[in-house]
Amino acid sequence: MAKKAQEKVEKKVDKKPKATTAKKTKTKVEVKPKTKTTKKVKNKVEKKPKAKVTKKVKEKVEDKPKVKPIEKTEEEITIEQKLIALYSLQQVDSQIDKIRIVRGELPLEVQDLEDEVAGLETRINNYKEETDSLKSQISDKENAMKESETMIKKYEKQQMNVRNNREYDSLSKEIEFQTLEIQLSEKRIKEFNFKLETIKEEIDNSNADLTERKIDLKIKKAELNDIVADTEKEENHLLTSSTDNQKYIEDRLLTAYQRIRKNARNGLAVVMVERDACGGCFNKIPPQSQLDIRMHKKIIVCEYCGRILVDENISELVKK
Repeated sequence: MAKKAQEKVEKKVDKKPKATTAKKTKTKVEVKPKTKTTKKVKNKVEKKPKAKVTKKVKEKVEDKPKVKPIEKTEEEITIEQKLIALYSLQQVDSQIDKIRIVRGELPLEVQDLEDEVAGLETRINNYKEETDSLKSQISDKENAMKESETMIKKYEKQQMNVRNNREYDSLSKEIEFQTLEIQLSEKRIKEFNFKLETIKEEIDNSNADLTERKIDLKIKKAELNDIVADTEKEENHLLTSSTDNQKYIEDRLLTAYQRIRKNARNGLAVVMVERDACGGCFNKIPPQSQLDIRMHKKIIVCEYCGRILVDENISELVKK
């Protein structure tokens, strides 16, 4: 019994220090990392993002208002310059139209006469080619007639030396066929000769018309050259100024301008507002669009005729 009691006491002694060591290790593991990591994480979260976000927001707020007003002023200037260029181009083109109206229908008449002369010359050449072909056909038919005549003589000689009726009949048929060929070729030659006579008459008439048209063409060309010599310098100067004005205009606006000029009767694509109405179609313009025209911020078009509208200020600038 005493031995058993001693063994129990030894076991208790062995168990107690193990528990103390475990407790100490647990306390060491639990206490140290919690305090250190939490403090570091809090410091990181609190310090870094606040300063960076505030700096970025301040920079964005400071940059935006500086850029916008510069772009708007540039757009206003360019649109005003485009309107001035369009109106000046319209004035130049209208002066060129007046110079061309002074010439009248002379250029068209000259062009028509040139076309008539060219047509008459081609007609005469075609008639000549036709006469050559008819003459060649006539010569072919004459040669065919000679051949058929020689064949008839040959068959007639053979008939003299015939042995039976069958040979005689066959030779007589051949002679008849050749005589028919001769008659047909004679008929064709008569038709060709009749055509040649008619073609000769038409050639003579066309030659007379050609000489008359050439005389008229010389007279009209002389008149046109006199008119062009008077207005050539002005027209060249205006054409150079129109090309200079076209440099300041976009391709899109130029195509629209030219399209409106073609569709309009008087050739006006850019028109000034007069008495609250369009200068082209004379329809009233609403007050809001009139205000936009005076602001020179947009290129405004008439709702009825599609012409580009301009105010008095731009016309005065162009006149200066």
